[in-house]
Amino acid sequence: MTKKEIIQQLNKTTASRENRIEVANLVLQDKTNFNNLLKIVFKVDDKLSIKAAWVLEFVCKKQLSWLYENLDYFTKNIKKIHFGSAVRPIAKICQLLVLKNAKTPILNFTAKNKENIIETAFDWMISNHKVAIKAYTMQTLFYLGKEQKWIHDELEIILQNNIDSETAAYKSRGLITIAQIKKFKKN
Repeated sequence: MTKKEIIQQLNKTTASRENRIEVANLVLQDKTNFNNLLKIVFKVDDKLSIKAAWVLEFVCKKQLSWLYENLDYFTKNIKKIHFGSAVRPIAKICQLLVLKNAKTPILNFTAKNKENIIETAFDWMISNHKVAIKAYTMQTLFYLGKEQKWIHDELEIILQNNIDSETAAYKSRGLITIAQIKKFKKN
């Protein structure tokens, strides 16, 4: 598919899970489609980037390794994403990356890549974002905090400061994350 054809598919994409999966499957037919999709995701002032981010999440769930050779580009640009509907799938992809790296280290997942994710993740935690974004981000920061202790310390402070004023879902995920941090610190 050309970039133009991907754009045509994205223009027809709806929020339905089935539709997003259908477009993701088209992208998955050829790895060269991935770079075109990624470029559309980071045209952050174009609302089509939202649909591209939705599709990218499903592509990464199936072929996360396709993102590995684009980690510098991806992590450098995630902070630019500003539509909430695009931030959620990007936060999910960040979570997928760090979970995968925790199980099997990704060779080209550099300290700079992690630094970009950490910086953006903390911005998401203290900004006015929906709970899903913050829940994915809590998990991302928890796993990155296993490598850098200060992350757990900062995350725990943010959670404790906000837990009483946030939603029940945030409170639930926050308490789980605090318990994970405390357990990790004991070991």
